[in-house]
Formats: sequence, C-alpha cells, structure tokens
Amino acid sequence: MDRATVRARRAPLLPALVFLIIVTQLPFVTTAVISFLRWNALAPQNRGFAGFDNYRAVFTDPALRSAVGTTILLTVTVVLVSLLLGLGLALLLDRRFHGRGLVRTLLITPFLIVPVAAALLWKHALFNTSYGLLNGALTWLWGLFGSDSPPQPDWMTSAPLAAVEVTLIWQWTPFMMLILLAGLQSQPADAVEAALVDGASAFDIFRYLTLPHLRRYLELAALLGTIYLVQNFDAVFTLTSGGLGTANLPYTIYQTFYQAHDYGLASAQGVVVVICSLIVAAFALRTVSSLLREEGIR
Repeated sequence: MDRATVRARRAPLLPALVFLIIVTQLPFVTTAVISFLRWNALAPQNRGFAGFDNYRAVFTDPALRSAVGTTILLTVTVVLVSLLLGLGLALLLDRRFHGRGLVRTLLITPFLIVPVAAALLWKHALFNTSYGLLNGALTWLWGLFGSDSPPQPDWMTSAPLAAVEVTLIWQWTPFMMLILLAGLQSQPADAVEAALVDGASAFDIFRYLTLPHLRRYLELAALLGTIYLVQNFDAVFTLTSGGLGTANLPYTIYQTFYQAHDYGLASAQGVVVVICSLIVAAFALRTVSSLLREEGIR
C-alpha cells in the first residue's frame, strides 16, 4: 500500500484528531505550564516562575499525603467489594429464570443514576438520622421486641469513610456485573458440558474453568473501576464535604484551587493525578488488547 492511499484513508480522521487535541491535550498542556508557576490569587504581587517548588510541595504536604492514603483505601475497598458482589450477581444472571430481563434492568439502574443524585439519595433517604431508612428500620426492628429506645446512629459522623464507600459500592457494582456477565456469556459451552459429562461438580467448574476464563475480565473491571474511582469527587463532596478524614485527591485539588486559590499548586496536584491515572489506563488498554486478540483467535 503506497503512501497516497494511506493518507487518503487517514484524511477523514484528521478533523476528529484535531478536535481531540484541542479538547484534551491543550488544556493539559496549559495545566502543566501553570504547575511551574507561583500563582496564588490571594497574593497577586508574588506571581512568577516557581520551577519544581509546586511539585516539591505536592510530595511533602502532610494533607496531600493523607489524601493519597484516603484515595487508595477508598479505591481499593470499593473496587474489591464491587468485584465480589458483581461476580455473584453475574453468576446469578448467567442462569435462566423467569423475569431475568427485568432483574437485570433493575440491577443496572444504580449505575445509570447521576453520581450527585445517588449521593443525595443515600445522604437523605438512607443515612439521615431523623427520617432515613436505616434508622427507621432499626426503630421498626426494636419495636418488634417492645423496645422504645432503638439505637439511632449518625452514620455519616460515626463512619464517614464507610458511608462514602457504601454509596460508591452500590453505584459501581452494576458496572462490574456487566463486564463479568459479558465474560461469562463468552465462555465456551462445550468445555462446561464436557466437564459435566466427566462428573465435575459446579464448584470444580467454577474454580478450574470459569474463574481462569474470567481472569482478563476481572482485571479489566478492576482497572477501569480504579481509573474512575481515583477521580471520584461527587460522593465525597455531597456526603461529607471532605470532612472527618474523607478528603481524597480530587477534593484536595478542589480545596487548593477554589478555596486556597493557589492555581500553581492545584495544577501540580492535577498533573500528578493525571499521570497516575495514565499509568493505570495503560494497563487497562493492554488488558483490552489481549481480550480482543483472544476473541480474534476464536
């Protein structure tokens, strides 16, 4: 194939490429440039080139180190629990039963809700101490045993990080379920039938056939979930406003930019987060490529 033919085939993609560069790469380059500046709106007379001072502040700031730890804990907990619950639901929906389509639609619904709306739902409809469903259920349960003084915990004060994690797990479990369900439905049926003929139990089939087959899908779901959850801002902002040790990296960047008005430091924080996200995304793309190669071989 000559160069003229290659250019002719790639030419229709050029406008999309230019648009993508303008929308994504130019803002990132601008952010990277600002990250090397000393730029605080509260001290306009002290503006200038800062070199790597902002990045040194990023890696030495105790508040940011705490935010990194909170982000890691929040992300790992939500991804692992969502994967386990998603795997269980995917195994359930892989079976044929009456009303499976309706059940699948209902289980997907939490992931389709706007993140802020989902956080508000949990904050007011479930966690609220006065009229929330959780404390209402405790009142009803204690009432069955004739007690007039049921426990009424303040969920977001007593366990703020757990409240954020539960909200995110509820929202991200359907995402994990969809990926794993796709993996289950791509499993070769003849291998399962042969194992059943040989007398293998359901647990043996799951352990030696299903789980190895789902390994790539589990990796993909975990990597994609990590990419999105590292950037989560809505749940933390809506439920706790970053208080009580729940401030993650996106919320810390928000505080630096909008409350401290330190644009240089906030940009440096953003660049570090983007680089970390790109590293995780590279693993995700490699996993997707391996899945596509395996499907192509079949």
